[in-house]
Amino acid sequence: MAGTLYLVATPIGNLQDITLRALNTLQSVDLIAAEDTRNSRKLLTHFNITRPLISFHEHSTPQKRAELVQRLQAGESIALISDAGMPLLSDPGAELVADALAVGLEIVVVPGASAALTALVASGLSASRFAFEGFLPRKSKERRQLLAKIKEDERTLVFYEAPHRLLSTLEDLLTVLGDRQIAVCRELTKKFEEIKRAPLSECLEYFTQKGVKGEFCLVVEGYLPQCEKPAAVDDEQIAELMSMMMQKGMRRKEAARQTAEELGIPVKKAYDLSID
Repeated sequence: MAGTLYLVATPIGNLQDITLRALNTLQSVDLIAAEDTRNSRKLLTHFNITRPLISFHEHSTPQKRAELVQRLQAGESIALISDAGMPLLSDPGAELVADALAVGLEIVVVPGASAALTALVASGLSASRFAFEGFLPRKSKERRQLLAKIKEDERTLVFYEAPHRLLSTLEDLLTVLGDRQIAVCRELTKKFEEIKRAPLSECLEYFTQKGVKGEFCLVVEGYLPQCEKPAAVDDEQIAELMSMMMQKGMRRKEAARQTAEELGIPVKKAYDLSID
């Protein structure tokens, strides 16, 4: 029988966040494919897991993918893990999964920690609808072009960002999206975890003064359509405008239509008030 490809979530900082199912899976597979074997070896050593470990990352060749698929077809079970969190979310592995599915292999997900979801639910912003955008482009021009395309997306926006680009990314977010609410989440689940919830301008000033360290996840308020409501209009204003128009020779029906248009009220209300 063919083996199974397991997609196993690993902690994003706090090692206690690993699940019992993840530990059991990693203990039982024939091979663990890791984004960075140096990082993953620390995790495996901590939990006394001694299964064979190989590297599999974004620069892995098609030949390496083919070798893993062949091993799965031969009956071996393989666990794919990233440096932290869920595999495939801004991490390599999608092509391997596609290749495995193309030949009818079984894929099993072992869920767990995720920086994007952790930041989203901690942000204080709406979590009912959201868009995960991963890492924004590295160059400011390309970053602003992408932000312009999603500017009017009403869903909460979630991004990952490297520390050396945080300030320039906050500047671009402020410039393109406006001064929206944002939660800047730093070092999630770790000892120095910090979540700064404030308007973009305030967060930019805060991290400019404080300095930038650690890994970041940004959760930005979605677009809020500016539905301008007409200012409240009292009956006296309506009657006054109607009277002025009719004194100029305008017929009551036409005056009511024009008054309603100018003040944003029902035509019938203007007409009735003029009679009263």
